[in-house]
Amino acid sequence: MKSRTERRVLITGGAGFIGSNLAARLLQVPSTHVMVYDNLARPGVERNLAWLRSLASPGQLAVVPGDVRDRTLLAEAAVGATEIFHFAAQVAVTSSIDDPLADCHTNILGTLHVLEAARAARIPPLVLFTSTNKVYGSLEKLPTQRIGDRYAFADSAFEGVSEQHPLDFHSPYGCSKGAADQYVHDYARIYGVPTVVFRMSCIAGPRQLGTEDQGWVAHFLYSALEGNPVTIYGDGCQVRDVLHVHDLVDAMEAAVAHRQRTAGEVFNVGGGLAQAVSVREALALIERQTGRPVEARYAEARPGDQRIYISDTARLRTATGWRPTRSLDRTFADIGAFWQSDLASREARAARGEAEPQLAFAQEAQGA
Repeated sequence: MKSRTERRVLITGGAGFIGSNLAARLLQVPSTHVMVYDNLARPGVERNLAWLRSLASPGQLAVVPGDVRDRTLLAEAAVGATEIFHFAAQVAVTSSIDDPLADCHTNILGTLHVLEAARAARIPPLVLFTSTNKVYGSLEKLPTQRIGDRYAFADSAFEGVSEQHPLDFHSPYGCSKGAADQYVHDYARIYGVPTVVFRMSCIAGPRQLGTEDQGWVAHFLYSALEGNPVTIYGDGCQVRDVLHVHDLVDAMEAAVAHRQRTAGEVFNVGGGLAQAVSVREALALIERQTGRPVEARYAEARPGDQRIYISDTARLRTATGWRPTRSLDRTFADIGAFWQSDLASREARAARGEAEPQLAFAQEAQGA
């Protein structure tokens, strides 16, 4: 018989950056069982899975290789879940422009499969969905001004974008995530599924793979450490509020702990004014931390890019008491430390003649 305090958590996209950090936190509690559901397509996830296996007690971790577009497999994985964290997604604006149909199938249909799996349960699990600030569009009507190497709100009293700001989906990615966001929100109203939507700004931290299309902070930092140039789209004065991934996990756990107040709600989540940084300022910070210059090349701004986005997190703070505690310097330092540690581990394995971790999952799939 299951303990009343036992948590059985399904994480779609659980082998990725945010998913693996959340899973690692959950695995610290022996009574929590974690199922990672991931299509394992992204390079580097095999190292995340090896790390999670090293943290888990016997039978505590299950890994199911699967796509959220597979409704039957996903429904089977969701049986018995007390919570579902839905992170699996197509995450790049550029990829959505190249193939909007694939973007739609993953982000909209995949999310509906998650919601239907939750609705089918006798006691529907809490579903936490990670949405995006892109649902607010380019924010063209929000007055801004350029001050040095950054944009700022023209109204100095304006502290950030709240959940009351009008939705304005821009780009196929914005449309698909925005539609999924609204489905998740509405399933709480129509079907009584306890859902929470996090509209996230820039999340960064250890285990972030970081590419030009997604995870720009890590991408810039890794490029500096590896001596590679970076491309800046636009003038580089664009501002984002950066949130350490561990602060994000804190926010997620706070939302679960206060589900009586968070279920059925939408929250903007980010670092806020204190953790806001422009692209140019981020590059300068990276150069100071690494002691290495970053070669920057400039290109035309991308469609729908926001000059400035800073989250107003007052609503989540009021509902849960959460607030970020890790500084911008700490976030950048933790990413750099992860890169150094990961590089040292790979070099040590190579020196011993050992292969890189493989995507073996049969044993874990039987475990939780």
